[in-house]
Amino acid sequence: MESFRGRRALQRLFSTFPDGSPGVGLLLLRVSVGGTATVQGVLYLSGVANHSIAVWLIGFTLILCGLALTVGLLTPLAGLFVGLCVSGIALSWIPVPPFPLLDSKLADSGMIIIAVAIALLGPGAFSFDGYLFGRREIVIPPRPPES
Repeated sequence: MESFRGRRALQRLFSTFPDGSPGVGLLLLRVSVGGTATVQGVLYLSGVANHSIAVWLIGFTLILCGLALTVGLLTPLAGLFVGLCVSGIALSWIPVPPFPLLDSKLADSGMIIIAVAIALLGPGAFSFDGYLFGRREIVIPPRPPES
């Protein structure tokens, strides 16, 4: 897309809003990854009494982004942040919570791949993003007859 004299090309945050079976599939993916991320974030904050700043940050990020993924709000950004948080946990950059929900590297890698896939595919029609930014019908009235 070319830009016209000083104007930037419009970039869309959301690619598609499929409905029907693909929309239900994206809904199931969002709910499973978002629910898992939310529970993982709660487990981070419910463990040890003296948390470091990194643990608080990861816990709250997982909870907020997990809830956003579950309801489909700012889905590409939420999926990206969930993928980054789980990557940090899988690569041992971030301490593991006291009660790890995903205690194997294979489960972590699956969660990362699914979160990135959701971020790339978009939220689907059954989401807040679909409601707020989804498809719209544009009605162009007929041209009045010239006299």
